[in-house]
Amino acid sequence: MNYCADPFHYHRRITREVMVGSVGVGGANPIRVQSMITCDTMDTEMSIQQTIELVAVGCEIVRITAPTVKDARNLEHIVKGLRERGCDAPIVADIHFKPEAAMEAAKWVDKVRINPGNYADSKKFVIREYTEEQYAAELGRIRERFAPLVDLCKKRGIAMRIGTNHGSLSDRILNRYGDTPLGMVESALEFARIARDLDYHAFVFSMKSSNPKVMIAAYRLLVARLDEEGPDWNYPIHLGVTEAGEGEDARIKSAIGIGSLLADGIGDTIRVSLTEDSIQEIPVAKALVAMTSAVVAGVSPAKGAAGTALATDEDVDLSFDPFSYQRRASDTIAVAGIGDPGERVKLGGEELIRVVVRQANFEKIAHKIDKMGDYKPEIVYENANVVEVDPRDEKSIAQLNESEEARLVTVKDQVDLPMIAAFRLLAEKLQERHPILLKDELKKEKGEKDFLERLLIASTNIGSLLCDGIGDAILVQGEEAPGQALRLSYNILQAAGSRIFKTDYVACPSCGRTLFNLQTTTAKIKTATSHLKGVKIAIMGCIVNGPGEMADADFGYVGGAPGKVNLYVGKTAVKFNIPEVEAVDRLQDLIREHGKWVEPAPADTVLV
Repeated sequence: MNYCADPFHYHRRITREVMVGSVGVGGANPIRVQSMITCDTMDTEMSIQQTIELVAVGCEIVRITAPTVKDARNLEHIVKGLRERGCDAPIVADIHFKPEAAMEAAKWVDKVRINPGNYADSKKFVIREYTEEQYAAELGRIRERFAPLVDLCKKRGIAMRIGTNHGSLSDRILNRYGDTPLGMVESALEFARIARDLDYHAFVFSMKSSNPKVMIAAYRLLVARLDEEGPDWNYPIHLGVTEAGEGEDARIKSAIGIGSLLADGIGDTIRVSLTEDSIQEIPVAKALVAMTSAVVAGVSPAKGAAGTALATDEDVDLSFDPFSYQRRASDTIAVAGIGDPGERVKLGGEELIRVVVRQANFEKIAHKIDKMGDYKPEIVYENANVVEVDPRDEKSIAQLNESEEARLVTVKDQVDLPMIAAFRLLAEKLQERHPILLKDELKKEKGEKDFLERLLIASTNIGSLLCDGIGDAILVQGEEAPGQALRLSYNILQAAGSRIFKTDYVACPSCGRTLFNLQTTTAKIKTATSHLKGVKIAIMGCIVNGPGEMADADFGYVGGAPGKVNLYVGKTAVKFNIPEVEAVDRLQDLIREHGKWVEPAPADTVLV
């Protein structure tokens, strides 16, 4: 199966056009930027105001939650108010659980988003086997619930998003396909087939997850499956990493998931989900789109000219399975470390993916190494005997492959190749036994880049390759400040799930369903738990985004009712209706009960 036209050259996936109001998605249209308002949908004036504010900063499509029929009915007044004020931005109704709410919302909006996992299925996490007859009967029941919405959307000429979320697959899908990218794809295709049977084609797909590896694999598998189904299955794709969280970590995780897919030509609309004011999502999304647009123009920052040939006469195969993560199987080697003379650091094989710095940057921070905690550099580039090659240089590659000892190898700076393609080519040409050092940039581009752009470039390039299973060490050299470069290096490894060195948070973006203030609550939980290395905590504003959306979190903090919180261990609720003022303390107690609590270390670490 092929998930893109060419994993070594940029080609945007060709799709049909789907109109969302007056905005075209897919086809020859640019990649569109979306977001979602955060207020109560019953607050008409605030909904109008937040929508206008989003549009003013570049949001092209605005989503509004409609959890009940009452909320869906109020979309009429919101849309009317927007149009009266001259705002013609397309409005999307976000539906979970209630087909009746979808039917009401579809009367007023330009697009309806449904989640196959909870649109017509209840979530009970029941383990059972389905016979073929039982499974067919379930599909018949789903068709009965879903067909009226399809007919209404077709009659009104409005669009739909069939949006699967990793954490909210139905029991039926989980029992047949497991909690897998394949299950996500099959869940969406079941609904798509019903729409196509009714001759409705104005829909787009999405495959969202809080885990970038799962998200990337699911989107790739979806595109490959659509290609197998036939040329008329060329529906547009909406990209998003759900529950990315806040701050730098969320921007890194979003860039790994969204940026890597855009770099492969997949994606027609995007939403960056941050646990922050929605307006903060737009600059990140626009920067990711700009990076992709630069690739098309052939002036991609840090990636080389888009049209640069690989200069090889033979077909080039991928060295990895794009649909299933597996780390590249290199040998374990030892290189010079940063400690006392003679100290060696192991890398490759099953060793940790190491963080490398240039000598010049190491000298700037050498005096405070002992107080840098988990953000320490581990290897100085100039001391590690790194072999630099152009992956198109067959002679140099052959010499490496003929050598007896495994070497740490990287792509030579100034090589005029797209960044991701350069390291994919190196991984394909180089024998697996040689570990690979990844870089975020190969050459300095003219003009200054701000920190957000440097962060997104490094996260997309290094993070994408890590999710491909490539890389045994990383070097961030686009960010010149040594402290920031080190922090960025470790945060990319954490976000890609390649090396866990701190608490991992999964936090949904705020919306009209949220039952507590997500930003302040997330800050409180982080203050109380940020020292719990390797523990994963999900912070969900409502039952829609939990428990299912928490996916593989160890503990969950979920809004159960106004002022009340439910606490979870994995996907199981264990504490109910806890007053919000007590909930963070009770979460700490729960972590203690399960043996994952440690007391914070003395505050003597230098933050970089």
